[in-house]
Amino acid sequence: MTVEKTDIGLIGLAVMGENLAMNMESRGFSVSVYNRSTGKVTKFIDGRAKGKNIVGAYSLEELVAQLKRPRKVMMMIKAGEAVDRMIDTLIPLMDEGDIIIDGGNSHFPDTIRRTKYVESRGLLYVGVGVSGGEEGALKGPSMMPGGSEGAWEHVRPIFQSICAKVDDGSPCCEWVGENGAGHFVKMVHNGIEYGDIQLICEAYHLMRDYLCMGADEMHEVFKAWNESELDSYLIEITRDIFAYRDSDGEPLVDKILDAAGQKGTGKWTCEAALDEGVALTLIAEAVFSRFLSAIKQERVEASRILSGPHGNFQGDRAAFLEDIRAALYASKIVSYAQGYSLMRSAAQTYGWKLNYGDIALMWRGGCIIRSAFLGEIKKAFDKNPDLSNLMLDDYFKRALENAQRGWRNVCAGAALAGIPVPAMSAALNYYDGYRCERLPANLLQAQRDYFGAHTYERLDRPRGEFLHTNWTGEGGTTSASTYSI
Repeated sequence: MTVEKTDIGLIGLAVMGENLAMNMESRGFSVSVYNRSTGKVTKFIDGRAKGKNIVGAYSLEELVAQLKRPRKVMMMIKAGEAVDRMIDTLIPLMDEGDIIIDGGNSHFPDTIRRTKYVESRGLLYVGVGVSGGEEGALKGPSMMPGGSEGAWEHVRPIFQSICAKVDDGSPCCEWVGENGAGHFVKMVHNGIEYGDIQLICEAYHLMRDYLCMGADEMHEVFKAWNESELDSYLIEITRDIFAYRDSDGEPLVDKILDAAGQKGTGKWTCEAALDEGVALTLIAEAVFSRFLSAIKQERVEASRILSGPHGNFQGDRAAFLEDIRAALYASKIVSYAQGYSLMRSAAQTYGWKLNYGDIALMWRGGCIIRSAFLGEIKKAFDKNPDLSNLMLDDYFKRALENAQRGWRNVCAGAALAGIPVPAMSAALNYYDGYRCERLPANLLQAQRDYFGAHTYERLDRPRGEFLHTNWTGEGGTTSASTYSI
């Protein structure tokens, strides 16, 4: 059964597009679908969508003609130039007030530019981050929409129906902000995902190579951790991975090549942090760890040449496992603290009015980083919307204090054992740096002024007063023309 006009059009019938169309239809919405390779339309309509309130379109003109006004067209296509080309093709076919939606993994500056462009042509634009993978797209993803605010009232009923829900029924989808805000928040989500995954891998590395644990033992540890404050999707799937056996009965994880892939969103997050001047050290280490893993053959050769400590753990293994759990939890807090600091800085740069508690709620279900932990983040920002750093909230301050001894034991033990834990160490260094009243940057500023006349401020003078010293007696009094932090 079909209706004369459908509620929304969807372009792109790869797995995510198909699953979103099925999700929308299952929530009572009629959907028109189009794919550049029209054979996919026929296959979908005659296959998974057969008997559903999903209509095939074999041209963009046909797709647009099938839609209720204001027309809503959602693109689920590859990010980049393909999105720009599709926008240019759609605009002449649509009328004032119609809405173009990009549900792909677009870079937020592109979404800022596209929002301005589409609005200049009389249409509305939405860039929505969609997280949760194939299963999330079908059963309920986390959705982070931003763009033309006037579009929200029209897309909200669909988005909040198809998204994931938390236990009290709240939707994991709220309006994020203007132009590229939705895709920026999704990018930060992906960066935090990089960090979470790296932290778990470091815990695994310590268990495997230092504590000499097998997959079955690690399965039990992660099973227990998933019933603690570490309860999360990534801990859950890690538990299941350790239990999975290959056809010969051996753990499959032990047979997978240790060379990581990535699609670039972690890199984007680090680039944004560099642009904003925000110390995103943990996520940066997670990205660099993937780079290091990728040079597998070079590492194999280096392992035969470079020396370092080797040896099994001697001590109370149960106590050290608890230390690893503490280090993982504390480092996770730091990862989110850095991510939220980046969002706060970008909000000031781009004029976004981000609701940080709502963002935590959006991540509570459907997405890859979903965890019980996010409920505490929502409480922290609901209590203090102007919280400058998550670590300063009472709950997280206590959690870091409680975890600190084990955290330090793990980083020290790993260094002595020659096992790399770059993300855990970066997290601890950030924590120690953030709580340090006086860092050695005074010497750094003296050095910069010595070799480049870059000036410095003094402790006994007002902030903003920059001075230069003629350190050698030969440099004169002229200082550099600009000073930036």
